[in-house]
Amino acid sequence: MPTYTVRRRVDAYVDYLAHVEADNPVEAAALAEEQDGDLPWLPDGVCEFDDRIFITLDAIGAEIAETEVAA
Repeated sequence: MPTYTVRRRVDAYVDYLAHVEADNPVEAAALAEEQDGDLPWLPDGVCEFDDRIFITLDAIGAEIAETEVAA
């Protein structure tokens, strides 16, 4: 029986933190968005979701679209 490589992809966010000086929390979020590229963002972990897909890879590692199964 052949063996296939199957990728399991789980939805996730990668969280980052930065310290932003502001008068209030709303302003801090707005300033963070404006200064996104200039702030020193530090990784703060990964948050995974329940949504998953499973998809078989071909011999060169490319996904075979018609094999995708959503869970």
